[in-house]
Amino acid sequence: MTTRITADRDFTLGEVPRRLFGSFVEHMGRCVYTGIYEPGHPEADERGFRKDVLALTKELGATVVRYPGGNFVSGYNWEDGVGPNRPRRLDGAWHSIETNAFGLHEFVDWARVADVEVMEAVNLGTRGVDAARELVEYANHPGGTELSDRRIANGAKDPFDIKLWCLGNELDGPWQIGHKTAAEYGRLALETAKAMRYVDDSLELVAVGSSNRAMPTFGAWEHEVLTHAYSEVDYISMHAYYQEHDGDATSFLASAVDMDRFIEEVVSTVDAVKAAGKHRKRVDISFDEWNVWYQRGLDSDDQPHQVSKGWQVHPRVIEDRYNVTDAVVVGTFLNSLLRHGDRVKIANQAQLVNVIAPIRSEENGPAWRQTIFWPFARTAELARGEILRLAVDTPVHDTAQHGDAPLIDAAATWDEEHGRLALFIANRSQEASEAVELQLRGLEGSRVTRAEVLTIPEGGDRFTANDLDAQDAVGLVPLRDVAIDGSKLSAQLPALSWAVIEIEVAKV
Repeated sequence: MTTRITADRDFTLGEVPRRLFGSFVEHMGRCVYTGIYEPGHPEADERGFRKDVLALTKELGATVVRYPGGNFVSGYNWEDGVGPNRPRRLDGAWHSIETNAFGLHEFVDWARVADVEVMEAVNLGTRGVDAARELVEYANHPGGTELSDRRIANGAKDPFDIKLWCLGNELDGPWQIGHKTAAEYGRLALETAKAMRYVDDSLELVAVGSSNRAMPTFGAWEHEVLTHAYSEVDYISMHAYYQEHDGDATSFLASAVDMDRFIEEVVSTVDAVKAAGKHRKRVDISFDEWNVWYQRGLDSDDQPHQVSKGWQVHPRVIEDRYNVTDAVVVGTFLNSLLRHGDRVKIANQAQLVNVIAPIRSEENGPAWRQTIFWPFARTAELARGEILRLAVDTPVHDTAQHGDAPLIDAAATWDEEHGRLALFIANRSQEASEAVELQLRGLEGSRVTRAEVLTIPEGGDRFTANDLDAQDAVGLVPLRDVAIDGSKLSAQLPALSWAVIEIEVAKV
């Protein structure tokens, strides 16, 4: 059966939110140290920033980066990372030693070089209202107060002007330092938000949502938190990680079905609180942690430990090696985020370097792209303009974990200014190539300007990955079987593949 997709220029969800293409830098493992920051590395600049990783970050197309955590932030004193005297601390979240050689000033400087927006998180685990409002004053007030003058004395005359702030991290989780009930957190989030806005009323604030859809408090947590804090926050967070279980690749490839449902359930809860509270404004979604993550046991032989077994400085932690299957799944996650771009306004793939990351680096060695780098980079590059509401008629197959799932997964955007339509499409079949037809309404295509596919390379299999010794084993290659004839595009997608097709179009 040929999959038929209809795209109508008049059926849109709204503008592509550029913050959908966010990333995450946490003080965890080797994300910061020997990741983005390694003084003495042959590629390091005068500030210790690795220029090879910076170049890959720009190629990836990240637009906003969340910092400094994550679980790490729930036990972090922001003052430790500013000024000349940086104390070494035990980090209980990841059982490691934090040197604090890299902190707020260094991250802001790095973000400016990388051309990304800063998304700062405050500690609502062990700290609270006072520390949060003081951090805002330190970071954003022009001068003339003790805290803003301290920033100036520490080398930053101009305010950092950070607009986007997370009110803690995963405080619904019993693993979190400072774990709280929904009522406890909702009240704390409300009062912290008010105090932060007293310092800077231009802030955008993200309340903590459920750590994942399987949490026993999911739904009830969002409802309780927002019942308290709806009036003072702009977004509520979502976190989700997926992996292949027991060789069930069919279910794993359909993980975005679960992501779709998760988003829609959170939106329903948010809007129920809005109606019950008679609020006029709309709270949207910050999906500020998502990725494939193989959460195996601490004694697994094929993955680095979840946490270090001793108090080490920047130990190797969850440095997952991503294969072809993982890349196709990540491509469908990006499709899901686009399909919900009317409500998901921020998203952060976790994390940027080394720790479950699209970019890998070695200490005093090279940096390279993992397989999951490619769908993110191309979607960030080409998803411009309006998100189209697609009608997709495709075979459905059964999965053990997610029920029925469409064989072909798709999203599309239309950039009227530049006359381009981009189709992002995945074939979940592991055995067969699939024919796809795209019917355009209100648009006419003149030529295919780009057609690329990520699939199993010649001589490889679905587990083929990029690593230190084979950094380019998997990547994007030309998609040959694609043609455009006016309002109809036809393509043949290889088995187990993610593809992007860009078409030059004009309104009719």
